[in-house]
Amino acid sequence: MKKEKFHIEYLFDKVSKHSLWNHLTTPPGLSSWFADDVSIDGDTYVFTWNREKENAVTQYIKPEDCIRFKWEGQDDEAYFEFSIHTVELTGAVLLEITDFAEPSEKHDSISLWDSQVERLKQTLGI
Repeated sequence: MKKEKFHIEYLFDKVSKHSLWNHLTTPPGLSSWFADDVSIDGDTYVFTWNREKENAVTQYIKPEDCIRFKWEGQDDEAYFEFSIHTVELTGAVLLEITDFAEPSEKHDSISLWDSQVERLKQTLGI
């Protein structure tokens, strides 16, 4: 079954783009909310959950704006991406996550992102 692309957005009222970017792209930042451990080998991020490693290659990066990862070993066009935007009216920071899931798993994927982003907000002191 073909995976569907979806976008979800999260508002961060009192956080700098720089701080959020560090939590989305550095091993200490990512391991504080996204995975148990993270390391980088060239353009490959090695994510560890429960001693299981998964590699994701950086496909695109625009510093403090957007980073796109593709899981190694997946033949489809799926990727996951973090984009940071500033809400012009309020100055708040918006995190947009793009991901892919099979239609029957989309709700579960969004719920997982919701819980992960709650952990992210806690690590940022929000």
